[in-house]
Amino acid sequence: MNNTRFATAVHIMTLLAKSPQEWLTSDWMAGSINVNPVIIRKEISVLREAGLIISRQGKEGGSQLAKNAEMITISEIYKAVKNTEVLGKKNQNPNPACSVGKEINNHLNTLFEETDQLVVNFLGDKSLQEFTDQFE
Repeated sequence: MNNTRFATAVHIMTLLAKSPQEWLTSDWMAGSINVNPVIIRKEISVLREAGLIISRQGKEGGSQLAKNAEMITISEIYKAVKNTEVLGKKNQNPNPACSVGKEINNHLNTLFEETDQLVVNFLGDKSLQEFTDQFE
């Protein structure tokens, strides 16, 4: 990913894990991350759709984790917000007359899939609680 979606999502999830009994607002979380609350609401929507958080509206509204932080892996957060390949994009139109060009994307697909699986496996060994415990 060449953007901050994953970092923002982990930040949101860490804030929620640090305050499991509270309903945190997007405005409050935006203050911690120092971004516009609209960005937080967008990511909250994605995380809610993935079943990682719950939200309620109104005066007493906000968001909480949908389950205990020990039960959430960092890879679940990664998969929820992943929108690009770890290694970037492939060339769209390699030359089909070239011995490399005609096969490059097939081989890159395999490389990209294997790399993504390594990332998912690595992050799957880490719980949100373990990550959150690093903060005082």
